[in-house]
Amino acid sequence: MAAPSLLNWRRVSSFTGPVPRARHGHRAVAIRELMIIFGGGNEGIADELHVYNTVTNQWFLPAVRGDIPPGCAAHGFVCDGTRILVFGGMVEYGRYSNELYELQASRWLWKKVKPHPPSSGLPPCPRLGHSFSLYGNKCYLFGGLANESEDSNNNVPRYLNDFYELELQHGSGVVGWSIPVTKGIVPSPRESHTAVIYCKKDSGSPKMYVFGGMCGARLDDLWQLDLETMSWSKPETKGTVPLPRSLHTASVIGNKMYIFGGWVPHKGENIETSPHDCEWRCTSSFSYLNLDTAEWTTLVSDSQEDKKNSRPRPRAGHCAVAIGTRLYFWSGRDGYKKALNSQVCCKDLWYLDTEKPPAPSQVQLIKATTNSFHVKWDEVPTVEGYLLQLNTDLPYQAASSDSTATPNMQGVRMDPHRQGSNSTIPNSISDTMNSTKTEYTAMKGTSVKNRPDLKASTDSNATLHSSLATNASNHHSCVVDVLRKNEGPHTSATIGVLSSCLDLRTVIPETSVSSSVSSAQTMVTQQTIKTESSSTNGAVVKDETSLTTFSTKSEVDEACALPASKISRVEAHATVMPFSKETPSNPVATMKAGERQWCDVGIFKNNTALVSQFYLLPKGKQSISKIGNADAPDYSLLKKQDLVPGTGYRFRVAAINGCGIGPFSKISEFKTCIPGFPGAPSAVRISKVLPLFREEKICFQNVEGIHLSWEPPTSPSGNILEYSAYLAIRTAQIQDNPSQLVFMRIYCGLKTSCIVTAGQLANAHIDYTSRPAIVFRISAKNEKGYGPATQVRWLQGNNKKAPLN
Repeated sequence: MAAPSLLNWRRVSSFTGPVPRARHGHRAVAIRELMIIFGGGNEGIADELHVYNTVTNQWFLPAVRGDIPPGCAAHGFVCDGTRILVFGGMVEYGRYSNELYELQASRWLWKKVKPHPPSSGLPPCPRLGHSFSLYGNKCYLFGGLANESEDSNNNVPRYLNDFYELELQHGSGVVGWSIPVTKGIVPSPRESHTAVIYCKKDSGSPKMYVFGGMCGARLDDLWQLDLETMSWSKPETKGTVPLPRSLHTASVIGNKMYIFGGWVPHKGENIETSPHDCEWRCTSSFSYLNLDTAEWTTLVSDSQEDKKNSRPRPRAGHCAVAIGTRLYFWSGRDGYKKALNSQVCCKDLWYLDTEKPPAPSQVQLIKATTNSFHVKWDEVPTVEGYLLQLNTDLPYQAASSDSTATPNMQGVRMDPHRQGSNSTIPNSISDTMNSTKTEYTAMKGTSVKNRPDLKASTDSNATLHSSLATNASNHHSCVVDVLRKNEGPHTSATIGVLSSCLDLRTVIPETSVSSSVSSAQTMVTQQTIKTESSSTNGAVVKDETSLTTFSTKSEVDEACALPASKISRVEAHATVMPFSKETPSNPVATMKAGERQWCDVGIFKNNTALVSQFYLLPKGKQSISKIGNADAPDYSLLKKQDLVPGTGYRFRVAAINGCGIGPFSKISEFKTCIPGFPGAPSAVRISKVLPLFREEKICFQNVEGIHLSWEPPTSPSGNILEYSAYLAIRTAQIQDNPSQLVFMRIYCGLKTSCIVTAGQLANAHIDYTSRPAIVFRISAKNEKGYGPATQVRWLQGNNKKAPLN
């Protein structure tokens, strides 16, 4: 974390949409890039659900339905995937709740749930100001404030320190309450405290940390509950403990618990203050506790003044949400008007980056020409830009281009005695050549032009010829991953609300597609883009199908629902190297080994870039990039260098946020194109010849064959003489070295489609380098020879069994 003087707060001022009215006592959670806010009060208790998209800076009001809960304040609010739970809170002055509601954010559907009471004891009483924390499939309720009086107008406060455990059902619903038997001294009763749960990555059991709160006076004590042994303890800490406080926020990022704001005791002297000010005041102090070392660090102290309005002003009853490594703060009250003795609420939204962003994915090639690259990389959440760099220290090795050979893939030696018979191609991609993934949707079951004759499109008498390659520098292919989805009835569940809530434009070229939520409880965002992938010859592979982004750490196991056809997920990779006897001169790449320098291509707001030039380093300089607290480089003062044909370039990218430049990605290697060769086939589609049985796990024995089709290269560079399609097959060689794939030709001809039979699929190798997949390659040949291949990985789920057993 940056030093206190280097904290780079940002106030968000350019948002759009219906901004919620200022309030305090509200709660917020995050689902991906969305900050979801519910409840709170200021001149009445709010009952709306507001959502802020941190990527588009847009507020919106989702159209909720179902058992909509009444407005509440100081309630429990937790998020489990795309499910949100609300418990308790104040529903009107003096009247508190102990009701539990569930919101399925994928459909914005509210449902009132009724947990079973504890086997011994009473369920939680109505309360406010309690903590409600989630870990695994359980929520933990601690403390709060109850009203002893049955008359809501006659408030008799009772501080609580009871402890409950709520077991959740998977996906939706709850099991019931229980009262765990705990050991050790229990924390004193309190309300408006915070509780977070943290578990060390390598070892240790999950622990709940309770800090501060109110029990007639503000508290500054820290308590720890081991959730495995149910033992309370009071850990000894180092550093300066924050002032006693209540109505603050606690957020965990990494191994740190960040404490911001709240009510603290008034220690100053001001003879004109009201009685309220004499008792307490709001603070903007900011500290964190290292949960591994139990050491407090003060980032902003109570004594630090902010005359430039460069950080949030003091407040309490606000909300804080961690999205990635960024903390967002919204609203809250900042004190009392002395004359009216009424609450004053803030209306501002702030964020703070707590650490440098993680490394992005490898740079992926979308399109290559003779003197440019169109590249992209996966987005990194909550960043302000990306620094793209390249260097040209790549040895160029031209490979022979035989017009009768199979696709230009380094290290492939085909049987010189065959023309039209099957061949194998080892996979010689190195780890650094594997580009990152962009996900597309490919329509299955749609009509395909030029359906081939079965006999003409298959090669039944396959003979195996293979030769392993070790040099990957000239390997080039476009890679497309196709995910075969389960076809159970659950795939029809739709969440069309997200297309409007996330401000997305959905344009489906072939058929309408409605989004769905995976069983991993993730939200699905659907967009339409034109994608381009290519290879060494400047050919452009265009895929006009619609892009579906599944933002989840786990595998998506539900498909988007289609009215008339089925859908697959495709992941495009591109690793491009030239393949020609022609070796153009390279005036730039003359560095010796060990003298490699990285040059800036530029700083980009989005995750794509068109690269035709780069900036040369001044003499004696190792880097020209200064981001973060220093000014960005002035590129107008630097000399540019154009890219040249047939030259290898290495790319890396780093994300930038308020803390500076993060680590760089893994290196990707591309080469500019050489004119003359055909481009790679595009728009690859896979559909089943006969329908599969509807099973949870679909096995290959249910497949009668698949239909593989593609579009001609957009840049054929002459007449296309033939296409070749290959299938990666199982061999003992692959078992010894899984990274070396062996391919068998399954088609050679002029048609742009072929049938892959069940018998051929029975010999298919399942590649586990990323996710289980069958691998195909397709390439085109003109008078000059074969161009780059489009590689297709047909994703098969997580079943590691052989295709046919």
